[in-house]
Amino acid sequence: MKRSLIFFYLLLFVPFLAVVVDNPVKIGFARLQYDGGGDWYNDPEVLPNLAKYANLVIGASFPIDQSVVKASDAKLFDYPFLYLTGHGNIKFTEREVENLRTWMLRGGFLYVDDDYGMDESFRREIKRIFPERELIELDPSFPLFNCFFDFSNGLPKIHLHDGKPPQAFGIFDDNGLLMCLYTYETNISDGWADPETHNDPPEVREKALKFGVNILYYVMHKQ
Repeated sequence: MKRSLIFFYLLLFVPFLAVVVDNPVKIGFARLQYDGGGDWYNDPEVLPNLAKYANLVIGASFPIDQSVVKASDAKLFDYPFLYLTGHGNIKFTEREVENLRTWMLRGGFLYVDDDYGMDESFRREIKRIFPERELIELDPSFPLFNCFFDFSNGLPKIHLHDGKPPQAFGIFDDNGLLMCLYTYETNISDGWADPETHNDPPEVREKALKFGVNILYYVMHKQ
């Protein structure tokens, strides 16, 4: 089944399942918990805030309570979309490496946002997951940048970090489908946080939320 069809199935039927099942499995997107010392848990409001915004502007039905999953858990395969962030070290076990590889090759989509300080460890760990594939830089001509909101001028810069230009990278499967998106020197997801968390101006937060919608919309609709 194509990933877009999987997403539409989830968006259409998960709200119904939540009504008719006493203890439904939460399906939608989740935050990925990892070992190594990095703060995988920071800013817990970002996914709920993105879900609320996406539900409003594209008429989706994403759950607005945050789910958390480890790559070693069987329930990893209940989620079509995972979000990973942090400031420090990331370290996956061999089982987690194997699970994440299988999950992505079966259609799972991983969004990784460097919250400043995890670039080296993420690149090391994603190479363990896909030693035969490279992170490819995405330019503004890539459909992700204009599939819903127009970012044809490039990735928005949300936080300063080292003052370098923001970059987006991807890993693709054998059919040319994007399996993993990595954003660096921008910190898109910090812009999804509550206004008082980072004191970002409203226009900066709006850019970040709009780009977040583009990520979700692209994954939902790409063939």
